[in-house]
Amino acid sequence: MSGGGRRIRVGIDTGGTFTDVVAVDEDSGEIVAVKTPSTPADPAEGFLTGIRKVLASMDAGPPDLVSVSHGTTVATNQLLEGDVTGIGFVTTEGFEHLLEIARQSVPDGYGNSYFWVKPPRIVPADLVRTVGGRLDHTGAEIRPFDADGARVVAEWLRSRDVRTIGVCFIHSYANASHEEHMRDILALVHPAAVVSISSEVLREYREYERAMTTLVDAAVKVRVAAYVARLRRELDSFTGTAVPFHIMKSNGGVLSADEVVHQPVTTVLSGPAAGALGAALVTRAAGYDRVLTLDGGGTSTDVSVVLHGEPALTTEGTVGAYPCKIPMIDIVTVGAGGGSVAWLSPEGSLKVGPRSAGADPGPLCYGRGGVEPTVTDAHLVLGRIPPHLLAGELPLDPAAARDGLTDLGAKLGLDLAATAAGILEISAWNQANALRQITVQRGLDVRDFALTTFGGSGSLLLCRLIDIVGVPVGVVPRDPGNLSAFGLLTVDVKVDHVQTYVSRHVLLDVATVSGHLSVLQARAAAALSAEGFPSSEQRFPRTADLRYFGQAFEVRVPLADGAFSTLVADDAVAAFHDAHEQLYGYCFRDKPEQQVEWVNLRVTGVGPIRRPQLRPAPGPPAAPHSFTAPHSSEILDDSGGPGTTNHPRSGSGGAAWAGGAVASGEREVCFDAAVGFERTPTFWRPDLPAGAVVSGPAVIEEYGATVPLHPGFTATVDGLGNLVITRSHASGRRS
Repeated sequence: MSGGGRRIRVGIDTGGTFTDVVAVDEDSGEIVAVKTPSTPADPAEGFLTGIRKVLASMDAGPPDLVSVSHGTTVATNQLLEGDVTGIGFVTTEGFEHLLEIARQSVPDGYGNSYFWVKPPRIVPADLVRTVGGRLDHTGAEIRPFDADGARVVAEWLRSRDVRTIGVCFIHSYANASHEEHMRDILALVHPAAVVSISSEVLREYREYERAMTTLVDAAVKVRVAAYVARLRRELDSFTGTAVPFHIMKSNGGVLSADEVVHQPVTTVLSGPAAGALGAALVTRAAGYDRVLTLDGGGTSTDVSVVLHGEPALTTEGTVGAYPCKIPMIDIVTVGAGGGSVAWLSPEGSLKVGPRSAGADPGPLCYGRGGVEPTVTDAHLVLGRIPPHLLAGELPLDPAAARDGLTDLGAKLGLDLAATAAGILEISAWNQANALRQITVQRGLDVRDFALTTFGGSGSLLLCRLIDIVGVPVGVVPRDPGNLSAFGLLTVDVKVDHVQTYVSRHVLLDVATVSGHLSVLQARAAAALSAEGFPSSEQRFPRTADLRYFGQAFEVRVPLADGAFSTLVADDAVAAFHDAHEQLYGYCFRDKPEQQVEWVNLRVTGVGPIRRPQLRPAPGPPAAPHSFTAPHSSEILDDSGGPGTTNHPRSGSGGAAWAGGAVASGEREVCFDAAVGFERTPTFWRPDLPAGAVVSGPAVIEEYGATVPLHPGFTATVDGLGNLVITRSHASGRRS
């Protein structure tokens, strides 16, 4: 074991089935990835097991650990499970029905039998209380704050043991004094309560969204704080010192664990955001400017859009049924992961997901008590994954998977292969629909994009997705099963600050805007200084939300650096016209009578971190080489027979092919139920050098993921070790 002479940074992402860990040695550049089963009953256990495992694999010890960045699903899972009971809400007198009014939502279009859908109340009506006092939209006081009434409300909440409270007063984005007074009274009268006030959570207009975001923040604050505190204690005990510990935020940045507990709503998409950032870095380095990302795990699949190396951001996101109007990477999630359960509807049709077997008990083939067939079981019985995961660390039980799928097939009148293939086809379409939701439904042409897949299950259906969606190329990064954890090592510290300022462009007060931006930047600078970043390293990109006068929603555009001026404002309006046309197909650039309105000003403080360098793949052979599946009699099977796979390292036995790469073995694989099982070569991905070309049918395996390469597809290893997958000829099913 090392004695502390190294500098190792660790990224650790806790998923529904596995906890993924990536470590980088800052001196040597060595990068190591490991996985360990998640522990849903106590996520901290899997967290610490993963850290111990990755350090041991590097022959390092606790003294070598210099920082940890973590992607957590604690807040996400709490909201998805709807575990938000017992919250109190304090608002302005006369606005007690704010949550009932809510917003109209038409999630499935007007073609359904209903078209007025309200999200469930996050606070029951009997736990809503109001306080007198009123501000106008400029922050000027119309009626003074009713301190006596506020004390009555605080005493009422205490008498009912309501310990989680959100406070949202009308126009508090312009003046926080009334909310701050309410918080002080609650602290005095009801000190056991956990309180969130909207002027600290979201200083932005639209009272419903601001109230909901504040209540979500309050709802998850206790659980996130307890979880982070537990990890902090365990980490300090493990290392013997206070190692810097950061939590991934939904906006694509990280923040110290000590600070994130004060704004837990910023972590609601912590884990998925890390994957999108890691994919953006890898694909941009590989030369792809427009990318769709697909992160497939055990429970769900997350998809996003990356343009020019940056994932798209939104402030109109939701988690479960709850809107959260905070900056977050624009991610669409569907319940289509490896653990998604296959089941029969009351009408007798086959369904897949969104319910998942998760990590415990897991799929049938895990042998941990699972009783329902899953997507992973279907892949296993079709031979598309080996009879083990994690290079043998997690053996699988093919017989249990076959029995479960056979029983399901009997109810459908299908044989084993057709049942398994049907499950995978439905899962692929579920993922494809998510991809179309972030592209076609937003006016983007999928033919302009590469599709990068990662996560433990993300690449298993890549070839089918290329056909269904119509993207020209798929990219599978190195160590795809751990890309989210790798992404945690690539992101900067980020803090977001917003201030509503509504004004038509022709009436814009440049001095007022400049003052607001200065205040926002000062807040961001203070936060970055508290994180340990010297002022010389701090950056402050600025944006503004603009709209055409009369519109209900805005488009965000960048503001140029330097002093805010009329020229900067005019450039922002020009950028707004361009962005509006790109998003909606039209703009009013040449119609000055249609005025532009400014709505929100935003400043993001960025503290840059040192990113790990992407390693080039092992040197290519003297000339590009390829492998086309030979007849089964030409394949040397050193795996012990059909249905099993060996993973020899370079130079070991197996079927050698041009250029020195080695087929690790062969097994029966079914890519099409109508064709049945075929003897198919398998490859151990670390043995494929840059320039290698593998033609399907084949299966490419590695420690944390598997890529089934369907007939008619070709995989090429690029200079960074990515698998670039394309159709090698026109044919096959295309939908």
